[in-house]
Amino acid sequence: MTGSLALVWPVMAAAFLASLVEAVEALTIILAVAIVRGWRPAGLGALAGLLVLAFIVAILGPLLDHVPLRLLQFVIGVLLLLFGMRWLRKAILRAAGVIPLHNEAMAFATETAELREQARRNEERLDWLAAIATLKAMLLEGLEVVFIVIALGGGRGMLIPASAGAVFACLAVAAVGLIVRRPLARIPENALKFAVGVMLSAFGVFWTGEGLGVPWPGADFAIVGFAAIFLAVSGAAVALVRRPKTKALS
Repeated sequence: MTGSLALVWPVMAAAFLASLVEAVEALTIILAVAIVRGWRPAGLGALAGLLVLAFIVAILGPLLDHVPLRLLQFVIGVLLLLFGMRWLRKAILRAAGVIPLHNEAMAFATETAELREQARRNEERLDWLAAIATLKAMLLEGLEVVFIVIALGGGRGMLIPASAGAVFACLAVAAVGLIVRRPLARIPENALKFAVGVMLSAFGVFWTGEGLGVPWPGADFAIVGFAAIFLAVSGAAVALVRRPKTKALS
C-alpha cells in the first residue's frame, strides 16, 4: 500500500508538531525527577517507558495490514476527528482566556516540589517512585504519540513518514533538554496545539470520507481546504468566546 506523495509532508508535519507537544510535556517531568533524584532513576524510568511503547508499536503495526482499507480509514478518520477536536477545544478556550495557558515552568516547579516532599517522607523508596514517575510520563505522553502516528500513517501506507516526523520531534526535544537542562517553557505550546488540532481534524474529515467512499474534490489536496475551514471556524470561535468578556469589562 503506497501513500500519495501529496500526503507525505502534511503527514510528517502533523506527526512532528503533535509529538513535539507531547515530548515537551514528558521532558518537564523527566527533568524534574533528574534534578531531585539524579539522572539514573529518571533515565531508567524513561527507558522502560520507551521499551513498552516500542512493544506496543511492534504489536499494533502489523495488525493494520489485516484490516480492510475502507474500514481502517473510517475508524482512523473518526478517531482523528475526535482527537483533533479535543485539542482544538482546549486551544480555543486558552486563546480566549477562558482557561489559563499551560505553563511548563509552573508544571516543572510543581513536580519538583512534590518529589522533594516525597523525599522527606520516605527517602528509601524515592528512587523507585522517581523512576515510576518518568515511566508514567513516557507512557502517557508516548501513547498519544503512538496513536497519532498510527492514525496518520495507517490510512494510506504513511507509517514511515509519520514515524519519521514523530521520532525527529522527540529526538530534537531530548537533545535540547539534555543541553539546557530546564523546561522548554518558551515554546508556544497553545499555538502548537491549535495547529495540531486543525491538522488532525482536517485529516479526520478526509479519512472518514475516504472510508465512506466520498470522492473529495482535488483528491488529497482537499485536506488543505479542510484545514483552512477548521482554522477559520476556530478563529471565529475564539472571537465569539472573548466577546462577552470584553463587554463585561467595558
